[in-house]
Amino acid sequence: MGFFSKILAKLGIGSDSTEATPAPAVSSAAAKPVVTQAPKSIAVVDVVAQLEQRAAANPQKLNWRTSIVDLLKLLEIDSSFAARKELAVELGCPADLMQDSAKMNMWLHKTVLARIAANGGNIPQDLLD
Repeated sequence: MGFFSKILAKLGIGSDSTEATPAPAVSSAAAKPVVTQAPKSIAVVDVVAQLEQRAAANPQKLNWRTSIVDLLKLLEIDSSFAARKELAVELGCPADLMQDSAKMNMWLHKTVLARIAANGGNIPQDLLD
């Protein structure tokens, strides 16, 4: 399981298999089976509500909307520099940004939110811009 997969799992994204399984359909005994497959659907997960609820229950004042460290802490995932660097490499952070931890963190925060949204999380547009 990749680092980003852990984030999705903590948010409950992708935990339910929404992929359709092929079902053979046969029209007659002499015909070849025709496999039909329904299109995949992505269930929308209320990420904002989950994170706000976690933030309210957390004794630390964590701002997941602006900080990748706080986002990872709310999800109870390792937020160390080494862990963030591993995540940045996994998500394809440009090498020039990897040299500056602040720039890497900003890129990582935006990219993680965008990837969560692409996988069915309801991230507000203002956090994706």
